Amino acid sequence: MADYQRLREAAVFKLNRLPLRPLLPALLSTLLLASSAWAVSLADLSRQDMNGALKAALERGSSAAVGKLGVENGFLSNDKVKIQLPRILEQARPILQMTGQAQRLDELVVSMNHAAEAAVPLAKPLLMDAVRNMTLTDAKNILTGGDTSVTQFFREKTSAQLGVKFLPIVKKVTDRSDLSAKYNGAMAKVSKMGLAQTGTVEDYVTQRALDGLYIMIAEEEKAIRDDPIGTGSKLIGKVFGALK
Repeated sequence: MADYQRLREAAVFKLNRLPLRPLLPALLSTLLLASSAWAVSLADLSRQDMNGALKAALERGSSAAVGKLGVENGFLSNDKVKIQLPRILEQARPILQMTGQAQRLDELVVSMNHAAEAAVPLAKPLLMDAVRNMTLTDAKNILTGGDTSVTQFFREKTSAQLGVKFLPIVKKVTDRSDLSAKYNGAMAKVSKMGLAQTGTVEDYVTQRALDGLYIMIAEEEKAIRDDPIGTGSKLIGKVFGALK
């Protein structure tokens, strides 16, 4: 009985295997065709798809960056963009501590970062305008320009205008918080030590705010490039997936 059972199992095994042999090449071919159908290259994409995906990605990334920075402690709590004291003032901290001025420097840091947080929301309309006015050359440069091409695009198109927009907002906040007086007072002490001054506080904070904005746009760009499918947009996934 045991021998019969073994013979029966062997026969079933052989019968089950026989039909697969002639089918294997066809099965493999089908699998390869299916996988290649999902592989999209830049050459396969229409201009409309590329432009649509780029605009969607740029709008998504810039909006996210502004949203993260233009809130209370958006700069202050983010070590990547937190505005620190000018190097000259930081170098003078030990001396200022001996004269009881260290707390004023700490207050200065807080005020500078809050000023940047107040200015950054003004960036969104200009960033959106840059996206809407994107040319075919811009699109090509972004697609083929590497991992920071989106950030470079925004910096080129918006930095000058944003600097003009940011400056009065920064000054308004710094004046209200007495930041200008604190900065100028600290810089006067530094000057007495024979060190050069670094310009107005509004200019310094404005430039650091712009730098922080572009750093965060770069972060968002990297996230989109690393995981385009994760954006939830089929178009972004299709186009940026082709760049991988």
